[in-house]
Amino acid sequence: MTEDQRDFVPDDFEVPTALAGDGFRLEPLEGRHNEADLAAWSGSIAHVRATPGFVGRSWPPLEGMSAEANLADLEGHARDFAERRGFTYSVVEGEGEVIGCLYVYPSKEDAGRVHVSSWVRQDRAHLDTEVHAAVTRWFAEVWPFDAGRIDYAPR
Repeated sequence: MTEDQRDFVPDDFEVPTALAGDGFRLEPLEGRHNEADLAAWSGSIAHVRATPGFVGRSWPPLEGMSAEANLADLEGHARDFAERRGFTYSVVEGEGEVIGCLYVYPSKEDAGRVHVSSWVRQDRAHLDTEVHAAVTRWFAEVWPFDAGRIDYAPR
């Protein structure tokens, strides 16, 4: 673990495990989300890649991935969450239908900065600005990051 990851959030900071928004909620991404998560992004690859914060990135992979590979990815994010190295949330609606994801990690490019990105699947594109606005408020009200150090592509 790098020094930046170790100091990502203060030891006494209680990491939030939920956020209720208008038409969605956030909950920590876990292996139990595998099938719904895979369906959400693999059915919207072009849309996710066109979302601010994902343009020019190699994720999601154009060729998709197997359920096993997706599960391994989700389990890695869950480990990061448990070890406080990064925080990934499923964006869900209703009874737990996965409609997107939120990632909160230390910046790889600039120590001390926070990289935040989120996406929603294509058929829920109308929620993208609401997710962004709610997450931005959440960071200002709850998280220990200075707003000037957060990189979250505007909508």
